[in-house]
Amino acid sequence: MSLSHPSGAPARARLSARLALACALGAVAALVAASGPGGLLVLVTGVVGMALTAVGTWWMLAHHGAVRVVGALLMAGAPVAVLIVYARADLWPAALTAVALWGAAVVCARSALRGARQPQGMVAVACSLPRHPVLIMNPKSGGGKVGRFGLVEKAEALGARVVLLDASVRTDVASIARQAVAEGADLLGVAGGDGTQARVAEVAAEHDLPFLVVAAGTRNHFAMDLGLDREDPARCLDALADGEEVKVDLGFVGGHTFVNTASFGVYAEIVQRPDYRDAEAHSALNAMPDLLLGYTGHTLDAVTDEARLESQQALLISNNPYAAPEPMTTGLRRSRLDLGVLGVLGIRVNNAAQAADIALRGTKAVGLNVLTSRRVVIGSDAGSIPVAVDGEALTMPAPVTCSIRPGALRVLVPRRRPGPPAAGPRGHWREVVTLAFNRPRPGPAAEARAGGERAS
Repeated sequence: MSLSHPSGAPARARLSARLALACALGAVAALVAASGPGGLLVLVTGVVGMALTAVGTWWMLAHHGAVRVVGALLMAGAPVAVLIVYARADLWPAALTAVALWGAAVVCARSALRGARQPQGMVAVACSLPRHPVLIMNPKSGGGKVGRFGLVEKAEALGARVVLLDASVRTDVASIARQAVAEGADLLGVAGGDGTQARVAEVAAEHDLPFLVVAAGTRNHFAMDLGLDREDPARCLDALADGEEVKVDLGFVGGHTFVNTASFGVYAEIVQRPDYRDAEAHSALNAMPDLLLGYTGHTLDAVTDEARLESQQALLISNNPYAAPEPMTTGLRRSRLDLGVLGVLGIRVNNAAQAADIALRGTKAVGLNVLTSRRVVIGSDAGSIPVAVDGEALTMPAPVTCSIRPGALRVLVPRRRPGPPAAGPRGHWREVVTLAFNRPRPGPAAEARAGGERAS
């Protein structure tokens, strides 16, 4: 991604870029100005603390018994030890000042890049509103959000027909959606989890019908990346009265649709366990040592458009790439769902040192591969491969092919919505520097006016 016009960026964006650089230099100056070797101690102590926390986390996940206990103590104790070192060396002023200035630098850099880049959001277009919308709602999803936010009543007041799922039995939501289409539905929607949304979205795409997402699940990853309101799912229903359409991509794995991810390896094997749904965290923690330490499962090979990843412990294939986690943010997000490529993340970690390497160097670590591809073929020495498709446990014959269908799904969204997450500055500081120091250059219209004035 490049700046739209680095030589003539808006004045506000240039000012934000200069403030970002000033704050970043201020953070460095705060460390340098610390008495004696204090500045260096702040930096070294912080880095060592991060590494020890990563090692402790690895020991806790990859071992049972005493080693797990030691790992948990190290994971919790390393950050505390860092704070104690700062306190005894009287480094609080320097440390807090550096952290505050760096945070301000990140915020200013994000603002600068947003102001200078060409609009990068998904394009929304005007559309006719549905006359016979059908919404499928799971009353148990998200801890009962359907009832808590009155979604049934609000949807029916807007002219929608609501189909409530019976949470006590396993229901084929795709069949319900196809029946709704046969009865004349001109829009399909879901108030439920991402897995349910994926199955109904596939039917909507098959019939070229608009699809409505109501953020009534637990995590609502798809809704978040569409820019919908996750705090008040009832606002998603506003699209029925005042909506517009965006076209987004759909991922496919072994004949199944996914709106978020298809996972292979460690996570997929955990999801397969019978006790996973009842006690997700406990089941995952108990399974981790067998899956990570020496990895008792089958390793995976992946062939992408331009590379081959061998002996991976885990692979995450996403419908459009996720941005790398950034400072002052939580979780993984996609700012676009219409780029027409899959995100590919492969990981292999065999020891604490490799875990620390990933914690410190991120995507530059040897054990982590991050790339994009239009098609991914995943093989294994096993006859079948466990797959978690938007969190749902499946088993597919090897090899498994993942692909993406650009613009396959028409999504009806409210005109007024929070919007997708903005891209941040990680990896783009060169753009910030360019933006800060390049002098503005008049655009074509301004040059034409100037030429006319000279001629006259």
